[in-house]
Order: sequence, then C-alpha cells, then structure tokens
Amino acid sequence: MIQTATRLDSVHEYYFATKLREVRALSDSGKPIINAGIGNPDLLPPDHVLPALATALQDPKAHGYQSYLGLPELRAAMAGFYKKQYEVTLDPATEIIPLMGSKEGILHISMAFLNAGDQVLIPDPGYPTYASASRLCEAIPVLYDLKEENNWLPDFDALERLDLSKIKIMWINYPHMPTSVAGSKELFEKLVRFAKKHDILLVNDNPYSCLYEDGLSIHQVGGSKEVALELNSISKTYNMAGWRVGMLSGNASLLKEVLKVKTNMDSGMFYGIQHGAIAALKTDNSWLENQNKIYKARRALTMQLAKTLHLKLQEQDGGLFLWCKLPDGMKDDKVFVDKLLHENDIFIAPGSVFGKNGEGFVRFSLCVEEEMIKEMIDRVSKKVAL
Repeated sequence: MIQTATRLDSVHEYYFATKLREVRALSDSGKPIINAGIGNPDLLPPDHVLPALATALQDPKAHGYQSYLGLPELRAAMAGFYKKQYEVTLDPATEIIPLMGSKEGILHISMAFLNAGDQVLIPDPGYPTYASASRLCEAIPVLYDLKEENNWLPDFDALERLDLSKIKIMWINYPHMPTSVAGSKELFEKLVRFAKKHDILLVNDNPYSCLYEDGLSIHQVGGSKEVALELNSISKTYNMAGWRVGMLSGNASLLKEVLKVKTNMDSGMFYGIQHGAIAALKTDNSWLENQNKIYKARRALTMQLAKTLHLKLQEQDGGLFLWCKLPDGMKDDKVFVDKLLHENDIFIAPGSVFGKNGEGFVRFSLCVEEEMIKEMIDRVSKKVAL
C-alpha cells in the first residue's frame, strides 16, 4: 500500500459528502426523500445571466486560458457590488481577487499565512472547512465558543483569557452559518479591535449577507483593512452555487500573498462564467428583494414544520436556514435526524456536525419549494397523529 500523507490523519471526509450518498441511495431505492439538509439554492439566477454567458461563448477569446486575476470587468463588477450593497469602496485592481468559489479561498488563505504549529481560532459551531483547511496546513485549530445564551456571538472575555501568542488567523462568519444570526457593525468593530490588539489576521466569510434586510461587510469598519480579509460569493446571493464564483477582498499587500498560492493552483476562471457573473453582480436590488420574500414565505412554513416536530425555534430575521433546538429531554441530534429520515423520508442537518455547541440542535435549509415544505408538514402531522 502507498501511504497517504500524515496530514490526512487529522481530517475526515465532509459529513454531507458521506450522508448525501446515503440519502441518494434511499432516493434511488424508491423512497420519496425531501432534502432540506443543505444550502443548495433551488431557484434560478436572474434572467439576464444565462444570455450573458451564452453570448460570451461566441467570443474568440472565450476558450483560452484566462488571467489569474480575472477579467478587469469582473473585478470592477465586484467592486460595484460592494459599493451598492455595503457602501464600501474597493480598488478593483489591487483589493479584489476573484475565486473559483469562496471555499477555495479558505484553503488559499490558510496556505498563504499558516506554518506548522501555528494556531487558528475557529468558531464552534461553524463551517467545518475552517478547521479542515487549518489541519491540512499542519496548523492547530483552537475552538472558540458560540453559545445560545450569548445569541451565538463571541464571548470576548473568554477570548481574552486564551493564550493567544500563537494565534495567526481568526475565522468569523456573520451572518452566521448554521445559526443564521446576523451579527452587527458593533460586533465587527469589537472583532477588528481584538485582531489589532493581538496581531491576528481576521477573515470574515460572508456569503449570506444579501439574504438579510441590512447586510453587512466587515470593510464597513474603519481601519479593518489593516487586519481583515473578507470572502464573498455569488452562490447564495444569485442562485449560482454550481458556477463556483467567489471573491476575496482586503488589503492589497495581504492579497498579494494569497495570489502566490492561487496562481500555482489554477489557470484562470472560464471566460463565459466570468461574463455571467458580471451580469449577476449588476442585478438590480429589486430582484434580491423578491428572492428574500420567497425565503421569508418558506421560513414561515418551515417554522410550522419545526413546531409540529416540537422543536424550539431560534430567533432570526433572514438567511438560508432555520436553526432549532431539540425538545426538552432530547440530546442526540443525529439520532433525531436519522429517525426523521427513515420514518418520514425527510433529511435535515444535525447541529453537531458544525461543532460540539451544535449538539442538541438541527438545521433546516430553505432551499425547498413551498409545496415540498407543505408535504413535509403533512408527513410529520400524520405521524404525530398516529
């Protein structure tokens, strides 16, 4: 046997990669599975996006290698997006790097700044990839607690009590996944002060902000570019997750270091996709407002489903998910999820896959059309009645 690298000893296959194989097998066997487990947008991109992609395919330049930095027009559109959504000014030539999905940016940032033995502050609960990317770079994840009693926000007193001498990066994610807590400018100001005080690179993963009435960017905080980078994406905003288009923004000198990694990892984003992304980023906000009305209606129905399951709802005002606590006396969220899957043919996400503080919680995705949510309510109601 050829031995794998020891770095793989510290990571496992992503939970959803393995669980979705089980869900798919059940579906293939004839089970009428409804998947409300992942944030995979089921709605279409704006109407003008696909024609922009199709037109670009006829350009003689469309099928060759593209710039590592993307088309100037794409970077300009990304800067325009930040100006329109957040009133933030970014230099498209030096303060933005287009990414093939923001997920690759997590690893690129980690590779650019982490040495073996460095430590990384990781939110618990949070996106599992932050810890996996750190381990793949032979750095050490240090979990910081986000708890229900503190509305899933960082406890700065607890952070200050940690030994921060080896901390190199702090990952944050507001609006937060999985809990859908929005965060605030005041929170970002505290985080920027904390990062400056301890000489930590602060990275905000920000793909969900446009799914809230008042979406925020960490760049709205004065002086944030000294210590903060931000990932963003068109995946959730414009229903284009499979297109793999993200962006990294921040201090030009920091982005230069990330670019050293990226230019060795890919050979540029496909021309047609870039033009589709440009069209998406220029979409009028009235389209986003309509999308959020759809999610609001779905959230209201999913809350009915959660109540039928006797779950305790967590307060939230936007986002792509509904985060709920198990009924009193129930602790094992994975058992709850498996029971719902095998008895009702409904898949949702167990909170514990996002960290120990997610134990006893479950997450519903709102990427399910209203008729399917009504069907889930009907299935659960019949089971409860029995």
